[in-house]
Amino acid sequence: MTVEIETFPTVETWAQSIAGRIEETLGAAVISNGKALFAGPGGSTPSPVYARLAQAEIGWDKVAVTLVDERYVPETSSESNARLIKDVLLQGPAAKAEFIPLYHSEVTVDRAAAVAARALSEAGGRFDAVLLGMGEDGHICSMFPESPTLKTLLTPTLKPNVLGVPHGRDGMAPSLERISINLPYLMAAGRVILGLKGKAKLEVFQREALGDPTVQPIAAMIAAKVPLEVVWTEAN
Repeated sequence: MTVEIETFPTVETWAQSIAGRIEETLGAAVISNGKALFAGPGGSTPSPVYARLAQAEIGWDKVAVTLVDERYVPETSSESNARLIKDVLLQGPAAKAEFIPLYHSEVTVDRAAAVAARALSEAGGRFDAVLLGMGEDGHICSMFPESPTLKTLLTPTLKPNVLGVPHGRDGMAPSLERISINLPYLMAAGRVILGLKGKAKLEVFQREALGDPTVQPIAAMIAAKVPLEVVWTEAN
């Protein structure tokens, strides 16, 4: 299975296209089902997408927003993905959306993940739209190379779940414990958009797409027939 890569000339047109797709999908879910569930990443890459999406008129009071992954830190931390998504996406019309955090102040990251898994299940257990980013090591969500949880996160036959991710061994990523959705959540989603910026990220994607689906998340998504749209701009 090959994945088409859609190319945009500027960050502005790239962000506008991604925001428009998410707006369309969430709006249609609200009309059809009376509710919608969206999951996205933290980091700086999605900020221009979120800024545009926040202004969409889609009945945000019927939309729940969560993260594809989170660091095991409270929202007061500068490392918090929740902090970014609240500061950029949950503004203007989108401030009416419900936010479902992945971080909870449990005694271990695994217990926090279990609380988050319950909350997402109660919210419907299926994402209408997902936005993903990808690291230069090929990771998506918190599916890091050589992580002890990687193979479990990438097992397509499990049910959608949220798992704790330990910090990496011997200097490997991640530097902090994390919480992540698994591959089956992406398999069940209505629409999954991978937003890539810069030539280096495109080369990583093309390499990872040909990799081992048991240990390389991009290859795993392709093998599992995730409804994936890859949207790229050469601009950084």
